[in-house]
Amino acid sequence: MAYLLALDEGTTSCRAIVFDENARICGLAQQPIEQHFPQPGWVEHDAIEIRDRQFDVARQAIAQAGIVAADVAGLGITNQRETVVIWDRATGEPIHRAIVWQDRRTADFMARIGQDETDLNARTGLRADPYFSASKLHWLLEHVPGARAAAEAGQLAMGTIECWLLFCLTGGGVHATDASNASRTLLFNIEQMAWDETLLERFGVPAAMLPQVVPCWGDIATASVEGLEGIAIRGMIGDQQAALLGQGAVQGGQAKTTYGTGCFLLLNTGEKIVHSQNGLLTTVAWQAAQGQVCYALEGSVFMGGATVQWLRDGLGIIDSAQAVNELAASVPDTGGVVLVPAFVGLGAPHWNSGARGALLGMTRGTTDAHIARAALEGVACSVHDLLEAMEADAGIERRGLRVDGGASASDLLMQMQADVLGTKVFRPAMLETTAFGAASAAAIAAGVFDSPADIGQHVSIEHEFEPAQDRERVDTALKRWRRAVHRARTLEED
Repeated sequence: MAYLLALDEGTTSCRAIVFDENARICGLAQQPIEQHFPQPGWVEHDAIEIRDRQFDVARQAIAQAGIVAADVAGLGITNQRETVVIWDRATGEPIHRAIVWQDRRTADFMARIGQDETDLNARTGLRADPYFSASKLHWLLEHVPGARAAAEAGQLAMGTIECWLLFCLTGGGVHATDASNASRTLLFNIEQMAWDETLLERFGVPAAMLPQVVPCWGDIATASVEGLEGIAIRGMIGDQQAALLGQGAVQGGQAKTTYGTGCFLLLNTGEKIVHSQNGLLTTVAWQAAQGQVCYALEGSVFMGGATVQWLRDGLGIIDSAQAVNELAASVPDTGGVVLVPAFVGLGAPHWNSGARGALLGMTRGTTDAHIARAALEGVACSVHDLLEAMEADAGIERRGLRVDGGASASDLLMQMQADVLGTKVFRPAMLETTAFGAASAAAIAAGVFDSPADIGQHVSIEHEFEPAQDRERVDTALKRWRRAVHRARTLEED
C-alpha cells in the first residue's frame, strides 16, 4: 500500500493529512495559527509558528495513520497563496512577520502602479491590487532596516509559504517555488513562464532573492526534518489550484468553488490563456513535470468563511462557526437585511480595495438571526457575481458547480448557493479536496497515479443541491444585493 502525505498550510490553520493510494484518509492533524492585526487593514502571520506547527501536524498525521516516514511515497505541499516571507539565507530567520494575502497596507502604492494595469495584466494575468505578493515585498524591502541592501547582496531569500516550508523541510538546502504560486506574485510572466525582469524593476525586487521555479509535480527535494527524514517532496501547488486538481476538474470547462477563509472560483481553460474582460484573473492552474501548462480563470471573494468568523469574534452573536447555520435557519429570510462582506475590500469582479463591509436594511425588527442569514446570503451572492463574470469571459453555460472547503459542509449555505445561481451544486463525499490535490500532485510524480485524469476516479458526489427558491424572489434579492454592493464601493468616496 502506498501512502501520500499532504501539508495543507492555510490562512487560519496548519493541517496534515495522510492518504492511501485509494484516496482514503488514514491520518489527519490540525493546529490553528495566530492572526496578527498590527493596524486596521494589516494582517500578518509568524512564519516560525507556521513552520513549527506544520511540522508538528505532519508527524502527528503519520503517527495517527500507523505508518513511518519510510512508508510515504510522496509529500505534497499546498498553501495560502500570495502571503510572503523574507528570510536570511544563512540563519533561516525571517526578517519580519509574513504579510498575509488579505493585507491592504500597500493599497496606495498599488493605486499608483495600477496606472499601467493593462501591461501588468498582459504579463501576469493579474490586477494591480495589494492582494498579490509583489507590493508586499516592496513594502518589506522599504520598511525593514537594511533589508534592501541585504537583498541586493544576495543575503536574503523571499518566498510564498510553500517555498518557505520547502526551505525549512530541506534544512535550507532548496529554495524553490512552483509555477502555480509563482503566477500569483505579480512578478511572473505566464506566457514566458519565467520571472519578468520588467516587473522586478517596477516593484524594486532584486532578482538575487527569488526562488527557482519548478513544475507542480516531480522529484523536487528530500525532507531532512526530524520525523520526516527521507520523505520525497514531490508536489507543490497553491491551495485553489490544488482544490481544482483534487476535484478532478482537469479538463477545460470544468469549474469549482472553494469556501474557506475566502471563496475562490476557478475555471479550467486548458492550455489556453483567457484574458478576462470582466474583472477576473488569469492564472497558472499547474505545470506538469514534462512542462505542459494548464491555465485557469479565477475569481476571489476575500471574505467567505471569515465572514462567519466575524459574526463569532466581532459581533459575538454565535459561539462557534457551526452555530451560524442553526441561527440563520431560525428565520425564513433576511427580513430585507443585506450584508456585503467587504471588510478588506472587494475582490473580483469589482476590485475595489477602498470598499468596506456594509450592513444595510435593518429595522427595529431585525435580529441576530437575520444578520446571520444575511451573512450567508452575502457569501452566496458574491460567488454568483464571480460565476456571472466567468460566463461572460469564457462563454460557458451554467451547468452546475463543484464545491469544497470547510463552509461547503453547510447545507443551508449550499442550498442558498443553488438558489442564487439557479443551478445544481455538487458537494463531494470528501471535502478535503485541497489537501487531496496536493497529495495527487505527489502521487503523479511517484507513479501512484498515472496522470491527472486518474484523480476523478477517486471523487464521488455526496449531495446534489437543486434550486428550490422562487426565481422572482431570487431576482429581487439580487437587485437588493447589487444596490448594497454599490454603496459599499462608494462609501469612502462619499
